[in-house]
Amino acid sequence: MTFIKWILFLVLSAIWGSSFILMKEGMNVLSPYQVAALRIFSAGFVLLPFFIKAWKQIPKNKIVIVLLSGLVGNFIPAFLFCLAETKIDSSIAGILNALTPLFTIIIGMLFFNIHANIIKISGVFIGFIGLLLLFTGGGKIDFSNISYSLLILLATLMYGINVNMVGKHLQEIGSLNIATVAFGLLVIPSLIILFYTGYFKFQFTHKDFLLSTGASCLLGVMGTAIATVLFYRLLKKAGTLFASMVTYGIPIVAVLLGLLRNEKITLQIIVSLFVILLGVYIVNAANKNPSLFKKQKGM
Repeated sequence: MTFIKWILFLVLSAIWGSSFILMKEGMNVLSPYQVAALRIFSAGFVLLPFFIKAWKQIPKNKIVIVLLSGLVGNFIPAFLFCLAETKIDSSIAGILNALTPLFTIIIGMLFFNIHANIIKISGVFIGFIGLLLLFTGGGKIDFSNISYSLLILLATLMYGINVNMVGKHLQEIGSLNIATVAFGLLVIPSLIILFYTGYFKFQFTHKDFLLSTGASCLLGVMGTAIATVLFYRLLKKAGTLFASMVTYGIPIVAVLLGLLRNEKITLQIIVSLFVILLGVYIVNAANKNPSLFKKQKGM
């Protein structure tokens, strides 16, 4: 069980760690609205063959929650991230995205009767400190575009809501079924957005257009459809807090990509990686007993 959790953690870190590059590549030609819509559409399209079976296996009283999960956990954040990355760089986006575990704790304690002890909270903060060290290792960070940074803050807040919602209300439903129905229901809204933003007016044989479309579709298939299924599996096996700690694995992928591109990797960056992994380890160890979903006494 522990081995599977860490495999899922590493795979998700690799997929989502590459998402910023794919978003930037997509917006070389397409608008942020088109990239986000194409991302959700391609995710839903690749899962359509499983839709009818998945629909039948989801209790009717859970359909609304599944749809909300798709909207809050993927659809709206996809647009918020693309809009934000038109003005801020990936380092800022990465730092702000790491607030997901903090929002997971806050939302869980306020609205889902979830208990997070001091050890788990300490693990989250240690991981966040490591993330800050990682992104300050390369130089100065500019927070000049505050309004666009707030878009990512809103997205991470939604991630925190979705993690708790899935963990509490969709625990008994298969991961593939949740993702299939959620994205399947969002295919038509995504198509409408693509139509009204002029996507179908592009010259489909143009090389740059094809590259941007390909990057956006790859982002949808791998970074949304497949990654969401894997994330839901991790969520059920490891609990909400450990699952949300995947956001700390994302910068590790960025460092590895930097090595492949012959970028300078400082001692500070290496140290930060150990700090991040320490935070993940502390949360994982504290998450074994008691269960994260244990209700607080007296509630």
